[in-house]
Amino acid sequence: MVAERRALLAGLNAPGTTRAEQLAAALEGRMRGLSPGSPVGTIEEIRQESGLARATVSEAIRLLRDRGVLVIRPGRGGGLFVADQTPVVRLRHTLLSVGGEPGTVADAIELRNHLEELVDVGAARCAGEDDIPALRACLDDMAAAPDWDAFMRANWALHERIAQLCPNVMARAVYLGTLGHLTASTARTADRDADAYRARRLRIHADLVEAIAAGDEAAVRTAVARHNHTD
Repeated sequence: MVAERRALLAGLNAPGTTRAEQLAAALEGRMRGLSPGSPVGTIEEIRQESGLARATVSEAIRLLRDRGVLVIRPGRGGGLFVADQTPVVRLRHTLLSVGGEPGTVADAIELRNHLEELVDVGAARCAGEDDIPALRACLDDMAAAPDWDAFMRANWALHERIAQLCPNVMARAVYLGTLGHLTASTARTADRDADAYRARRLRIHADLVEAIAAGDEAAVRTAVARHNHTD
């Protein structure tokens, strides 16, 4: 168990990411050598192995489930299992695998900007009342962020939640794949402009969330245009 715990925790020091994101990356790396349907363990087993809080482990499991690489089976004999990866999931892994290529972040930003309107309008068409509180909670996290890195992590979390509402599976997969590059590299603003810049970006994202909540596609497109072209 000690050796397994060290192996699982070995990848949990990446800068600019949360402990849940780091744990998800470590578990995903372990799962790559397993066939679909193979058991990954239970939340409690992973908690004991990693030494992390149950809430952190649960968030890591949610991330893996949302990425389509892990399934949760309830009841007796249930637990966490490797998912049978669809072509969409494999596409996202292909996007994430080019992280070391020159210009990757710039390419990811360009691709994401082209997909932003499609994804956000799709979210506006499909979002229900129960979906909106989670989006507003991400805005609260952005507003309360103590520094720029935390602000950007909350920003990416908001975009990931919006994308999960988009019914276009292929667009969602590609969009979320680009976020994998962006979360690993957060651009910083000059100190003298940081507060003002953050306030502008927060307002734009708040307008986007309210447009999605209202199902107002015209307002979504306006917010996306501001989002993509405001510096």
